Amino acid sequence: MPTAVAARCLLGILMLCGGTSMALAAEPITSEHAGAIFIVQPALLLVVGRGLGELMQRFGQPAIVGQLLGGLILGPSLLGAIWPDLQHLLFPPTVEQKSMLNAVSQLGILMLLLLTGMETDLRLIKRAGRAAISASAAGVALPFVGGFWLGEMLPDSILPNPQARFVTALFLATALSISSIKIVAVVVREMNFMRRDIGQIIVASAIIEDSSGWIIIAVSFGLASSGTLDLRSVGFAVLGTLLFLAISLTVGRRVVFSLIRWTNDTFQSEFAVITVILLIMLTMALVTYLIGVQTVLGAFVAGVLIGESPILTSHINEQLRGLIAALFMPVFFGLSGLGADLTILKNPTLLLLGAGLVMVASVGKFAGAFVGGKIGGLDRAESLALACAMNARGSTEVIVASIGLSAGVFSRNLYTLIVGMAVLTTMAMPPMLRWALRRLPMRKAERERLEREELDARGFVPNLERLLLAVDAGPNGALASRLAGAIAGSGDKPTTIIELGPDGWRQPTRGKNNASKHKVRAAAARANPLAEDAARGNVDLTTPPHEAADAEAVADEAQKGYDLLIVGVDKTRGPRGGFGPEITRIADGFEGPLAVAIAGGRRLKNGGEPIGRILVPVNGTDMSRRAAEAAFALAKTGDSRVSALYVASGRPDGKRGRTRRGSAIRRNEEIVLANIAELADRYDARVRTALRVDVAAEDAILKEAERGGYDLIVLGVTRRPGETLFFGNMAAALLDHSETAILFVAS
Repeated sequence: MPTAVAARCLLGILMLCGGTSMALAAEPITSEHAGAIFIVQPALLLVVGRGLGELMQRFGQPAIVGQLLGGLILGPSLLGAIWPDLQHLLFPPTVEQKSMLNAVSQLGILMLLLLTGMETDLRLIKRAGRAAISASAAGVALPFVGGFWLGEMLPDSILPNPQARFVTALFLATALSISSIKIVAVVVREMNFMRRDIGQIIVASAIIEDSSGWIIIAVSFGLASSGTLDLRSVGFAVLGTLLFLAISLTVGRRVVFSLIRWTNDTFQSEFAVITVILLIMLTMALVTYLIGVQTVLGAFVAGVLIGESPILTSHINEQLRGLIAALFMPVFFGLSGLGADLTILKNPTLLLLGAGLVMVASVGKFAGAFVGGKIGGLDRAESLALACAMNARGSTEVIVASIGLSAGVFSRNLYTLIVGMAVLTTMAMPPMLRWALRRLPMRKAERERLEREELDARGFVPNLERLLLAVDAGPNGALASRLAGAIAGSGDKPTTIIELGPDGWRQPTRGKNNASKHKVRAAAARANPLAEDAARGNVDLTTPPHEAADAEAVADEAQKGYDLLIVGVDKTRGPRGGFGPEITRIADGFEGPLAVAIAGGRRLKNGGEPIGRILVPVNGTDMSRRAAEAAFALAKTGDSRVSALYVASGRPDGKRGRTRRGSAIRRNEEIVLANIAELADRYDARVRTALRVDVAAEDAILKEAERGGYDLIVLGVTRRPGETLFFGNMAAALLDHSETAILFVAS
């Protein structure tokens, strides 16, 4: 029923658009009428492409297939064959009209490559290791050789310029050899294999193929632009590409991150970060154009750098992705299908050539990926799944074919054959890959890794992206800086420091003499000793230039998007107990998770002494789990020992003595402590669990802290409403009576 309704709606829109085009065609085509027709064209491509994409997904096919089919239906392949007058009215073959659509197509290519780059995870290649590299190398080499040979054997009649056969063969070889990362990732994600070992190898192989393919295309385009094949043009294209990649992946990474952060923190207008992202993409595309290679390489590398930006928030990412997926993808792939004419397959020679293209592409890719998987250490079933996955062309080949057509190295007929090959191989891949993946069992080591990653996915510290640290030069500030460094160093999380002066609210000395920066960097280096440049604590630290560092400055900075505020200032305790007004004013300016550090006691008087033992009260709630994560992260910086204390309920009459607890209660207590021990393993921290039965939890915690000689108590709390900062009665009791340093982690 929904399909029938959708079909009727689609037919109605087609008739409406056709009637509009006929009405416009009744008069001479002016610039105004050309503009109206241009509005009709993307509307048609969006409706048909979205409708067929939805239909394809219901049949287990990628939406891109439906968008390509939509273009084929609206183009000369179907509509032009059965109703040529209407097809010419909808898509006039005039130079002006084609130029308008071509502009959209060119921008669509850049946007698609931007999105592809943002989805490229270079760290995944490192994790996948030898299997991904060997599979991608062999998977590209065999079909590339076959495609190049086929290009050299093509008859002159199908070439736009027989004298430039080498460049055509190079483009054709690239089109037949690289896989579509989008199609591969969609199917792997749909099968819940994205985190499986073979799933990561498949996606990493596709990333390597995509990346190498755009480099080859960039160099090939440089050859096509020069018009001749000589060592000078080849050397200039290759050296220019290598230099561009080297600068982009080093200096460019820092520049892109700084631009995104500066825009996010400075502009108040809507979607400012998206504007800067688009400007970065266009600038890098222009740079690659100026060095004589394809603009798609600049857009792709821009996407890679933007995707690695630590403060690219999820909603900005989704907004940009939504714009591309909703507009540019269906329009571009619809235009790609529109440019193909499958009626040429009536010619037996072209039909045979098309079959040869599919055969060379499929057999070469399947055999190459299978052999590469075996070389990389995969077994037969895993190599088979890898070979099935790599045989999807889809978006990548269509983009390559479009570039080749616009560059004049592909004829319209050859372009049509490549688009047809891309559609066929893309439609064949999903059922083949699903069949192959269902046959793969899960190994013990893989199951353990997945369990660890599941902990990270549910974790508090791993999902923090950006930290705000408000500290002074006192002991509390020193302890808070150590916590910030421990968390930031666990994942290179950018941290902004607002350093408050000890005498009132004033701006301290910044720059190289900033003591808080040194403390954060030192803790970050100890938190991640295996990271590059760990000796200096390779974490991005920023000190904003506030005229007066006060609570209002913290509140203003907090509006720029932070996941955790860590506070360490003097006068945290109020003169009459509880928290003082200064800490309350700071906390009021931030609505997210909050950590408050209070140094003191016999062992952490200055906040910078070694932390030997940490006590974490737990009760199975999310807030106690988050406190445990903070404790484990802090323990990793000083090889501290952590004790998890579960305080069970005492007698209901308030008297001391033995308490009866049912088996279900005891089992729950054991589960909570076991989960904490499992969490400690994930952080490589030493933990000891203990159970105490007492009337009041605060009494048990204070006694345990005193008896065990702990240096620090880390307590998970929640904010309570009120005029002053308040975390509940238990936290208030610890704040007033504890002789041990305390770290409150509030959510």
